[in-house]
Amino acid sequence: MFGIAGFDPVGSAVRIGPDLLVTNRHIVADEKTVEIRLEGGKKIEGTVVPTSFPGDLVLVRADLPEGPALEIGSDTEGALWTLGEDLSARKVKVYPKGELLRAPAAGKPYARLHHTAYSQPGNSGGALVNDHGQLVGITASGGAGRFEAVPSGQIADLKSVSGPDYEEKSALMGKNLRECTLILEKAQRLGSEVPDRLVEVVKTSCGASENRQLYDLTGQMLGRQRKFDDAIAFFKKGLEKDPNAINTRLSLVITLRFARRLGEAAEHVRWLMDVVPEERTVHPIALAVGKAAKDQALIDEALALIEKYAPNQLEAAKNFLKSPVVR
Repeated sequence: MFGIAGFDPVGSAVRIGPDLLVTNRHIVADEKTVEIRLEGGKKIEGTVVPTSFPGDLVLVRADLPEGPALEIGSDTEGALWTLGEDLSARKVKVYPKGELLRAPAAGKPYARLHHTAYSQPGNSGGALVNDHGQLVGITASGGAGRFEAVPSGQIADLKSVSGPDYEEKSALMGKNLRECTLILEKAQRLGSEVPDRLVEVVKTSCGASENRQLYDLTGQMLGRQRKFDDAIAFFKKGLEKDPNAINTRLSLVITLRFARRLGEAAEHVRWLMDVVPEERTVHPIALAVGKAAKDQALIDEALALIEKYAPNQLEAAKNFLKSPVVR
């Protein structure tokens, strides 16, 4: 494991060969080289291997010191751990263990592992390992106790479309990712007063990024601008890549509620109540959906979850059900 700096100044990378690392594409963007931090504070340069791989992975070659490479595995049963660069200490550490929440969605080649093994900023590009010490994923993103990793099985696909022949495509993909990230940061600084012109630039740039994490951030930005239809479209674009993306689906149902499109939220709140029943944000939305659709089964399920996970909210929930329906 190594700390690296590229487009993102703090990230992690995993050794998978004598001179070969794998990390996240969003750490690198369109940079051709990265800085690799070795134990003891020494820094060396790594060369980014061009690739047309549309997932959030990229290879880096470097003259690395001798050391072991992690064995790639696929067993995600049992405990999982994240290893990565600690932002403050600037050294690699192991974080508290977790477990699998959701395996990669079948038939979706760029879907991710969803898990509860803690990670934090700076860990992107780091390792998700299993009980056997095998590399099962590359840490990518997460929050609210739910984290994501690119399955290690995708590394073979990455290798198959990496090398000098992919330089032009790789540069374009990296440029789109860089532009999307920077324009989203600008929009974030502007808060709720983002000009329509800038909104259109965000939609175009981030729509071309091929990065589901950036689709999510774009949807959230559009939601803050009350451009709900556009926000919903980006969340659905993300779910098309990865139907098991919990935080994406949660953002979608919240936006559907604000957009007064509750009829479209039923399938999503049912999925969320099954996968993350403890998620309190979902319960009132499920009640609202059930009430609007006169779906007693959905209402009963939501009330049962509120009673279990937020009993102090049960009386308010029952009062909500007695109030007039607002359409």
